[in-house]
Amino acid sequence: MRRTALLAASAALLAAGLTWPADAAPGAPAAFVHPGVTVSKGQLDFTRSKVNAGAQPWSGAFDQMMASKYADLDRTPKPRAVVECGSYSNPDHGCTDEREDAIAAYTQALAWYISRDERHARKAIELMDAWSAVIRDHAGSNAPLQTGWAGSSWPRAAEIIKHTYSGTWANSGRFATMLRSVYLPEVIDGSHSNGNWELSMTEAAVGISVFLEDKASYDEAMAKFRTRTAAYVYLESDGALPRTVPSQNLNTRDKIVRYWQGQSTFVNGLSQETCRDFTHTGYGLSAISHVAETSRVQGQDLYATDVGERLRHGLGFHAKYQLGAGAEGWLCGGSLKPGLGPVTEVGHNALANRLGHAMTNTAALTQRNRPAGSNNLFVAWETLTHGDNPA
Repeated sequence: MRRTALLAASAALLAAGLTWPADAAPGAPAAFVHPGVTVSKGQLDFTRSKVNAGAQPWSGAFDQMMASKYADLDRTPKPRAVVECGSYSNPDHGCTDEREDAIAAYTQALAWYISRDERHARKAIELMDAWSAVIRDHAGSNAPLQTGWAGSSWPRAAEIIKHTYSGTWANSGRFATMLRSVYLPEVIDGSHSNGNWELSMTEAAVGISVFLEDKASYDEAMAKFRTRTAAYVYLESDGALPRTVPSQNLNTRDKIVRYWQGQSTFVNGLSQETCRDFTHTGYGLSAISHVAETSRVQGQDLYATDVGERLRHGLGFHAKYQLGAGAEGWLCGGSLKPGLGPVTEVGHNALANRLGHAMTNTAALTQRNRPAGSNNLFVAWETLTHGDNPA
């Protein structure tokens, strides 16, 4: 009934030409849905049926995943007590190992669910157990972002194993303690850095909160997510200037323009980091899609709010230039740095396939990139899990 009421309210707002206000964060569900971080049981079941039938693009995407280093049953975890990451992971004291072991745990969990080969479930558990036995902290200037990236992948893996694998995971409580004591405190308060930082951090906080069934941290993370999403992707309905995160004190036009990488003309879908490069912008858009997807699984459809509008326009705007359109003079001084990454499947499936929005450029880029692989940070196998998935 709660989901029905929210969707009815959203439909009424949209029919009236309005959207939910940016600060109207959804509350935690009365009961959390599991598995429920980015991918649902229904989506997993759809994917499994398509792979078993040899249907495309899912069968090819599964083969791609299984051929990757992350699906290797001989993988040896490399945990550290303290992961130290400087700017751009320099120094890299366990940064790559942690991110990739977390992606590997998720990969192995997906491999288990689709193939029912218990060796993959046990490997996912081995990876999660290795890190939960050792890690105590993150250090260095990139610690918040690093924690956000790894902390986004761990709960995806854990949700699938805990709630679908009938075998034993004796140390699941220790893993939960790791998420609560090592990861959540680092990400829950957000970041004053570039928007992709806080979006990835809130993605991790939301996923961790679902696994821990922590309603208070879920609510706190969602509130930050709504504010940051509104400040990350511009809509013309925002007015002459983009929205801001109040604590950053971006209270003049000059300050906002500097924060937006010198961009002074604002159009639908422009991101705070567009003029930095598309790679970092892709991180932010991907995190938005992941949180929106998790929220939908939990019964509250953010795609029907301004979050969906920002994601739709953000993907479409950047897809146009990623496909090869030249930058106009008003945009980033006429010079762009493409490299959006494998980040369009989740948003395209929700907004184009499910809600029926026309997303010509995003659809073209999604098709061109299939099967979408991993960015080796926190995005992995989204053609497999979300490509044309109606669940």
